[in-house]
Amino acid sequence: MYRFLLTPRWLGYLVLALVAAAVMVQLGNWQLDRYQGRSAINERIDATARMTPVPLGDVLAAPAGSSGTTGAVPDAEDVWTRVTVTGRYDAANSVWIRGRSVDRQVGFELVTPLLLADGSAVLVDRGWVPPTPGGDATARPELPATPGGEVTVVGRVRLSESGAGAVERRDGRLETRRIGVNQLARELPYPLHGAYLLLDEQTPAADPVFQAVPVRHENNWQNLGYVVQWWLFAAMTLVAYGWVARREAHRLAGVRRPSGDRLEEAPDDRVEQPPGDRLEEPTRTGPV
Repeated sequence: MYRFLLTPRWLGYLVLALVAAAVMVQLGNWQLDRYQGRSAINERIDATARMTPVPLGDVLAAPAGSSGTTGAVPDAEDVWTRVTVTGRYDAANSVWIRGRSVDRQVGFELVTPLLLADGSAVLVDRGWVPPTPGGDATARPELPATPGGEVTVVGRVRLSESGAGAVERRDGRLETRRIGVNQLARELPYPLHGAYLLLDEQTPAADPVFQAVPVRHENNWQNLGYVVQWWLFAAMTLVAYGWVARREAHRLAGVRRPSGDRLEEAPDDRVEQPPGDRLEEPTRTGPV
C-alpha cells in the first residue's frame, strides 16, 4: 500500500521534509542558546545590584597605551559588576549622547571622563537630562557646574554600545549617538579603560538634574517563544508529509482495486409496492 514511498519522487519529498525539519530544529536550538544567554545576563544584572562594589582595577585592566588608545575589554562575566573608583572629572571633554529616551521623553545622557592618578581615564555615564524646556530634542540644556575636586564613583561596568558611529563637535562640545569607547578615545588626550561605567552613586552627591539611566533587562522570553515556534514548525513539516503520504495511499488503493470487486450500486429510489397492492393486468377475452 505504501510502496510508492520508495519511488524517486516520494524519496525526494522525504529528503526535503527531513532537511526542512532539521533546519527548523537548529534554528530553535539557536534561539534556545540566545534565551539561555540573555537569562544569564538578567541574573547577573539582578545579582550585581546587591553586591558590594569592588575596586575598578579588579575588573578593568589599566590601559598601557598612549592617548587615543583603550585598555582591554572586560570578560563577559565582569560586565554589570559594581566597581568603585576615585578621580577628577574632566568637564571640558564631556560627551553629550543625544536621542536617549527615559519615560518616553527624548533627551541626553552626559558622559564625562574621570581622570585617574595613573594618567588614564574611565568614562562615566552620569545620567539622563531632559532637553532645554520649550526647545526641540536636540537643544542641550544648561547644567550645573561639574564637581571640581576628587570624586568617588560607584558604577556598573558596561561594554561599548553596538552601532557606535562618528563623534562630532557641535558648539565646541563632543556629541554622538552611541557610547563607543574606541571612537571616543580618539577624541581625548589620554588613554581610556576598555569599558565605561553607568553611575549608581557619587560622592559628593550628583546634582538632582541628572536622572538615573534605567537598567533594562534582556527580553529573553521573546527568544523562548521563537524556540517553541521553530520546533512546532519542524513537527508540523513531518506531520504534513505523513498526512500527504496517507492521502496518496488511499487514492492509489481506490484506483488499483481488482476488477471483480465492484462498488455497490446505489439503491433504487423507486419504492417497491407490496404484492397485494399491485394492479393485476386485465384478462383479455375474445379471440386472439
